Amino acid sequence: MMIKSIESKIRLATFLSLGSFLLCLSVVAVVSFFAYGYVRDSRKSIYILDPSGTPILAKQTNVQLNRAAEYRAHIAKFHSLFFSLVPDDKFIEYQMKQAMYLIDESGALQYNNLKEKGFFTSILSSSAVLTLRTDSIFLDEKRMYFRYYGTQKIDRRSSSVTRSLITEGSLIDLETRSDNNPHAVLITRWKTLENRDISTIDKNAFQ
Repeated sequence: MMIKSIESKIRLATFLSLGSFLLCLSVVAVVSFFAYGYVRDSRKSIYILDPSGTPILAKQTNVQLNRAAEYRAHIAKFHSLFFSLVPDDKFIEYQMKQAMYLIDESGALQYNNLKEKGFFTSILSSSAVLTLRTDSIFLDEKRMYFRYYGTQKIDRRSSSVTRSLITEGSLIDLETRSDNNPHAVLITRWKTLENRDISTIDKNAFQ
């Protein structure tokens, strides 16, 4: 009987030890899980200082959550740089330089074609001011394809011309962001589908 009692006590002690070990292991796993989640969330929070030196809490978010908005902003910025011009050769050169950071060689090809046709020279000679309004941007994220719809206004001394602008192209993601390309996107295979006059107003008619 004594031997059976000892064996029972040994089994009980073994069971209790094993149970305690598993319980401790479970507690450690649960605590580690919540601690990791807390550390991960805390890393998403940073403090920035406003001009007065007051700390402001800012949250880090996944870049992919708002990627479509970045694509559209990138497309709109490029078209604004490329098609919004004033009769100033230095300004035109600056606009084109900034635009080329956002696009591949297809942008340079169109720029050179316009330059050879005397497009930029005509802006200077006629003192034309070109402005572009973005109407809409169709974006297919799966195909990384876009189609841009805009309205361009060309104001000259003698007339004001409104044109319809439609272009298309593809997008590729870049690995790093930069001051010249903050969205880390590059427009590729860009071409103009339509650039036609909608209306022309003769300013001399109002004089």
